[in-house]
Amino acid sequence: MANILDEIKAKAKSNKKHILLPDALDERSIQAARILVDEGIASISLVGNENQIREKAEKLNVKLNGIFIIDPEKHSKLQSFANEFYNARKAKGKEVSFEEATNTVKNPLFFAAMFVKAGLADGSVAGSLSTTGDVMRAGILGIGTMPGISIVSSFFLMIMPDKFYAFADCAVVPNPDSKQLADIAISTADNFKKLTGQEPKVAMLSFSTKGSAKHELIDKVIEATKIAQSKRPDLLIDGELQLDAAIVPKVAAQKCPGSKVAGDANVLIFPDLNAANIGYKMAQRIGKAEAIGPVVQGLSRPFFDLSRGCSVDDIVNTVAINSVMGAV
Repeated sequence: MANILDEIKAKAKSNKKHILLPDALDERSIQAARILVDEGIASISLVGNENQIREKAEKLNVKLNGIFIIDPEKHSKLQSFANEFYNARKAKGKEVSFEEATNTVKNPLFFAAMFVKAGLADGSVAGSLSTTGDVMRAGILGIGTMPGISIVSSFFLMIMPDKFYAFADCAVVPNPDSKQLADIAISTADNFKKLTGQEPKVAMLSFSTKGSAKHELIDKVIEATKIAQSKRPDLLIDGELQLDAAIVPKVAAQKCPGSKVAGDANVLIFPDLNAANIGYKMAQRIGKAEAIGPVVQGLSRPFFDLSRGCSVDDIVNTVAINSVMGAV
């Protein structure tokens, strides 16, 4: 099987998107920026205090030629972004002072979000220094959710020796309701196709297959399946399915013959964060799958979070994914 990461990087190189790195004082971000520009994966801007970024890069002996620096406090868009943020909060009944709005958008995370929302950059990747909560807050308040999608969620791309899957939501939404679960399924299916080029076959997972058990936890999955199918009849979505029925052809033939998804699912939607987080870590640690993510989805523009324990390569890979997901 071709290396999916190499394929994603190749797509990113052909797209050559402009991606922001707001955790610009982290040495991994600076090192990743150098690799990304040298390999032609993306055009990169480091967002933060210019003097501090240059000082950090000099200590690391990393040249910044070909890498842009965006200093929020010096940028001509600062006041217009502050106005926009002030008015947006006021419209939602959560008024802040103009001074508070200005201080908020001076933060590199929020400035990056406003920059991406304005179409001045194609995406942003942060989290090596910032917490997930801070990254998500900047993305939700600064960019907003995608039209028709009710929830910001995430997925992992799970690389197996002979197949790859998307698992969702393994990192963001603890207990989605049926509507949210349906939107998680739709977002994950669309992004799986963008990244892999494969047709998504979405399994809505449960501990029941087609009525083999009765419980309110199963009812949520059944309802979510109906909502997702109604919203996106163009997608192959089936449920409720146990994991073996979703991915093992012989089990699928016994439990749900005739399903266009069962036995061959490649997008696995777990009913809650407990199941999803355990599932992806079990596949990673016991099944030796390579887990790429979490990849944030549901925002109107790509604005990704990283683990604070990420490597330089993790940042490079995530920027490549960000670039591909932002492509039209």
